[in-house]
Amino acid sequence: MNTQKKIYAGAAAILFAGVAGAAWIMGSTARSESTEDAYVEGNIVQVTPQVGGSVTLIAADNTDYVQAGQPLVHLNEVDAQLAVARAEAQLSRAVRQVRVQFANATQQIANVTLRATDLSKVQSDLARRQQLASSGAVSGEDLRHAEDAVRAAQAAMSVAEQQLASSQALVDQTSIASHPDVQAAVAALRDAYVSASRTTVRAPVSGHVSKRNVQIGQRVSAGSAVMSIVPPEQMWVSANFKESQLRNIRAGQAVELVADLYGRSVRYKGRVVGQEAGTGSAFALLPAQNASGNWIKVVQRVPVRIALDQKELAAHPLKLGLSMRVQVDTASPVAPLAADSRKGYQTDVFAHELEDADKAVARIIAANVGSQRVQ
Repeated sequence: MNTQKKIYAGAAAILFAGVAGAAWIMGSTARSESTEDAYVEGNIVQVTPQVGGSVTLIAADNTDYVQAGQPLVHLNEVDAQLAVARAEAQLSRAVRQVRVQFANATQQIANVTLRATDLSKVQSDLARRQQLASSGAVSGEDLRHAEDAVRAAQAAMSVAEQQLASSQALVDQTSIASHPDVQAAVAALRDAYVSASRTTVRAPVSGHVSKRNVQIGQRVSAGSAVMSIVPPEQMWVSANFKESQLRNIRAGQAVELVADLYGRSVRYKGRVVGQEAGTGSAFALLPAQNASGNWIKVVQRVPVRIALDQKELAAHPLKLGLSMRVQVDTASPVAPLAADSRKGYQTDVFAHELEDADKAVARIIAANVGSQRVQ
């Protein structure tokens, strides 16, 4: 009898343990969602020349780590240098031509003053002859000659004033540096300098070089990809959850991740950033067409983007495409996400392209301006 009771008690204990285990598993499943269909993704920044040319130097290769602004590829710059020389000569000529316009305006001012003096003189002569004409001291012919001289001086004065207005129209409210002709030449010189500086292709961001597909002597065109750069700090995980798992997944929830590269000894902490707008099949190159009569239901998956902790990522770097195990704590409070990492999606490598051009502009104007005012 005692043996029978022991058997019943053991069976009851086993049943209780099974029920408790099942309840624990169900509770754990309700509190989290996990998947192994997850991979590391990141930005692949293409390096593209902004001008065309023949490659004369390749300064970086696959797996190299480069800094933002570091030269990667050099193109033949002979044509660009010739264009710069032509633009410099054009700017010098424009400055000197504008100097002539200013000099002409000054000359016309002096000419107006001279004509005004001549007109005043002949008007005085005419007034004296008119006073003497009544007494017969001056003949009528002399009086008519004096009147003709006044009219001629007035006409000359009018011509001088029109010439002054024409000259001033070219230089009025301007200086040599701000004159439209000089500004057009300055724009051409800047364009030539920028084109010359772009014969050196620089890294837009810091990262590892990959996918180099350019060779020495190759003729490349503007916009063609010569290599790519992968910034190691701009990585995230795309976890493909089944549609039945998405019910309780929210942006901001805590995530625990394990990479096959390091194993379970290294665990990453992350946060759900959001869900894609559609399933993977919806954005496929050839989307599924389910209008046929032999349709079979397939469980769809939706990519969920997960942000990684930057410190953990720096301590244990990842590579694009690595497999990850993801577990989202759906019961965790929805915490606000950190500052948007996409603010780092910018570069100032090209912000200083005009510096050398502006220095050349100032140098050429100063060399050709003479004693005229520049500002």
